[in-house]
Amino acid sequence: MQKKLICLLVAACMPGMAMADSTSAQIKALQKQLEALQKEVKELRTEVATKKTVPSVATAQAAPVPAAAAPVDISSPDYGAQRAALTNDDVTRMKQQIANQQLKVDSLTDAATTGPIAGLSITGYIDPTYVYNRAQSSSSFLFANHESTYNYFNSTFGDLYLDIKKTFGVGPMAPSAEITLMPNRGNGITLLQNSKGGIGNNILNTAVVTVPISATTSFVTGLIPSFGGYEVQQSNMMTTLTHNLLYDFSDPGSYIGVGVNYTSGNWASKFFLGNEQYRTYGSVTQTGTNALGDPITTSNKIPTFTARTDYTWSSALDIGGSFNIGRQTLPSATDATTGAITYGVGGQSPSSAGTFFFTEADLTYTLADVTYNAEVDYGQQQHAAFNGGEAQWYGISLLAHRKFNIEGIGRMGVTARYDYLADSKNGGGGGGVALNSSGRDPYNGFGIGSECLANSQANGGLGFECKGSNRQDVALDLLFFPTQQITVKVEYRHDWANNKVFLRSDGSYSKSNDLLATQFIYSF
Repeated sequence: MQKKLICLLVAACMPGMAMADSTSAQIKALQKQLEALQKEVKELRTEVATKKTVPSVATAQAAPVPAAAAPVDISSPDYGAQRAALTNDDVTRMKQQIANQQLKVDSLTDAATTGPIAGLSITGYIDPTYVYNRAQSSSSFLFANHESTYNYFNSTFGDLYLDIKKTFGVGPMAPSAEITLMPNRGNGITLLQNSKGGIGNNILNTAVVTVPISATTSFVTGLIPSFGGYEVQQSNMMTTLTHNLLYDFSDPGSYIGVGVNYTSGNWASKFFLGNEQYRTYGSVTQTGTNALGDPITTSNKIPTFTARTDYTWSSALDIGGSFNIGRQTLPSATDATTGAITYGVGGQSPSSAGTFFFTEADLTYTLADVTYNAEVDYGQQQHAAFNGGEAQWYGISLLAHRKFNIEGIGRMGVTARYDYLADSKNGGGGGGVALNSSGRDPYNGFGIGSECLANSQANGGLGFECKGSNRQDVALDLLFFPTQQITVKVEYRHDWANNKVFLRSDGSYSKSNDLLATQFIYSF
């Protein structure tokens, strides 16, 4: 009977607790009631344990059977001296408060799933960077400074990166739109060209709309980054400060067009058809003038097709590859002597464009605190070399990274990377290598060597017999992770070539260059 009484006491306090949740005063009153009931239950348990005995058989036979105790009415006003008293008005007010709270919760839930901010995320980072360049004898902070020239020592770092994504609905079949802005280092400021090859101050970096068609297939359209290589653009996702040679000068750039993404088991594939790389509009090249002097132009009507496939070998290993085929526009100029229009870096190309083909294979291995990356590239482009012949390039990039903890310093990481990019055929050129009219890139170390060009000019030549340069680099990075949002990188990088192609501050040329840089990244 005492056990039944205990259960009834506990059951009596529970409804009072549930109804008293709405106000702190009622909660405190019910807490006091619960403490009093718990004390009473404890006393009853003690009394039962003290008085309970096991009678003998004779005593049990002789003892009269006690009468059943009267049931306890816990709803009686006399039950419990400290029982909380709730009137009908109190109950009505609590019901109204609960209904109001439920209405607010329903409104917030509806806004989170269907309102204007539903599915909206804004992420990004800022990464002020300090770079010392030995060849140029320069040292400065790089951040928010406009620079339309893409160099390996001044590329996609030292800027603000903003990723704005909106998902329309929930679940795997919800479409989405994603825009990334990079005002001073992204595709818009350094790479995106209009129909005539001009580059404007465009803060847009990428803009992609994804519409799922089925559980395995999605339609995409907009401005997308290249499919090539293991390395990404974002500084807060890189384990080095500078990019590798293949990312900077071999892998294709961004595209505008339409595509399809497809997944099946461990396989994931992407297919995309669009303009030639870097073009916001189909290229227009002048080929001459008519009798009235109006320019005659031709357009590159052949689209570019690019695709990528990845196979997830295990949770740690991903193996992938991509290719690109299309027709790329060549630079053009007007000959000052004859007035004729010439094409190609050295003005020796017979046409205004050439077939472009590129392929690569890469792998990423990540297990706990260890990451390994590898990539092999091959590319060619008709009439894109300095002497008007076929440009051909190939290269490799290897990277190893490891994180660890040091007492007193905290989370850290080290990275070592080696790159090799050969671009010597027909004087060099093609891909992302941008040579000047004399067949050189004295800042990035590509093209023909200064000595070969000087010897050729001394004999009345233009250097068309010279070979381009083969480039290498080694980068060593030390990383610090003081918080989840902050990453600090320190990098030493040594670049060299087989020709004297690095311009020094005194006007001479060298076969090598060194960088020392540090970067502060704050992600949000």
